[in-house]
Amino acid sequence: MKRFIIEQSDKEFYTSHSGLALVGLGVNKFCSLPDKVRETFPMSPGSTGIGLDDILRSYIGLLATGKSDYEAVTNRREDDYFREALGIGKVPSAETLRQRFDEVAPALRPVADACSVEFLKRAEVLITPLDTGHVPLDCDVFAMDNSNTKKEGVSRIYNGEDGYAPIAAYLGREGWCLELELREGKQHSQCEFIPFLNRVLKKARTLTSRKILVRLDSAHDALETRAALAGHKDVNYIVKWNPRREDRNEWARRIFKEGKVSEPRRGKRIGLLTVRVRQVHEGKTYHFKRVMRAVERTIDRKGQILLIPEIEVEGWWTGLDLAEKDVIRLYEDHGTSEQFHSEIKSDMDMERLPSGKFATNALILALGGLTYNILRFIGQLGLVGDKTPVRHPAKRRRIKTVIQELMYLAARLVKTGRRLKLIFSRHCPAFGAFQGLYMRLASG
Repeated sequence: MKRFIIEQSDKEFYTSHSGLALVGLGVNKFCSLPDKVRETFPMSPGSTGIGLDDILRSYIGLLATGKSDYEAVTNRREDDYFREALGIGKVPSAETLRQRFDEVAPALRPVADACSVEFLKRAEVLITPLDTGHVPLDCDVFAMDNSNTKKEGVSRIYNGEDGYAPIAAYLGREGWCLELELREGKQHSQCEFIPFLNRVLKKARTLTSRKILVRLDSAHDALETRAALAGHKDVNYIVKWNPRREDRNEWARRIFKEGKVSEPRRGKRIGLLTVRVRQVHEGKTYHFKRVMRAVERTIDRKGQILLIPEIEVEGWWTGLDLAEKDVIRLYEDHGTSEQFHSEIKSDMDMERLPSGKFATNALILALGGLTYNILRFIGQLGLVGDKTPVRHPAKRRRIKTVIQELMYLAARLVKTGRRLKLIFSRHCPAFGAFQGLYMRLASG
């Protein structure tokens, strides 16, 4: 094996994150965040400081490469490509980043939140419906472990950890993020949920005219939730039933007696039953439907006979006029939203938020939602077509894959005249995808 001679060039400039050019187009061309920030937080005449729009673009650039800590910006201060790709006049220091975010967080968060949906609208993203024709809207609370810290708002979460319990809303089978709202760990999922639901439904309606199917887990099984959903036109729902203190064994006996019973294998029975429930909320009478399923196992899947039968009882509130098995199948697809949570927490390194202030972390999470949508859009355009680097076929790529295949793509930066040129290796497998995607964004 030949040994390499290790040298550092003092003339040529290389970058290991050429994909930031795509993010820069997304932020500056398909989103008015920089313009709105300059209007809302103008710099003083004659000021030589760093504009808040440059600070935001710098932080979005960090998030797009899987970094959320303030100190990560230090390594980018002398990076000419980082500045040019994102359209930044001057890259801030970590101290400036922290100080300015703390100053403007409460007023800036609504602006960042609105720009996330604005990006989806201006980019004309593909929103894929379900086989029923409905566009899924999945809302869910998830845990962000911030234990062993003294951050404002960190408290005991439902899973026993100390941290935050934000709520997210994702639209379409692609999982476009409509809103990420930071919440204290101790806040119950249903607390302030109806205002959140009304907001995201209004946002979803600006992006699609199709019927919407809202899918919620049992934490949102409340009469006020079903009544609120019933008040929206062209909106249907599936909400997981919370049995609370109801007798599950009694329900199992009723389901097997009155419902449709099948035996997919020896020792296992499945019963399906639809029940109608009449309830009154704020003086108005509602008629709801609930799909029930009971599973009884007397023999496990390995053939072992059980001394005591295992019985499971589940239910789903719904307004869909479908067979029980189809309602259950549609709800099971709601589990995909758990992957979206994971991409935000792990792939983008956002689980342990960097600030000690709650308002600042709420702003950072909103910026994370915008960055997530940009990366998702880049992945859908660049990593699902024919020119994608060699990978297994898929309808959607993880954010981690987008970062690996397109964000961290090595290239040489060449300045020729007043123009900049990115030169990729002749063996670069993602060149075709990158070139096509850049031209698409630049001409959009």
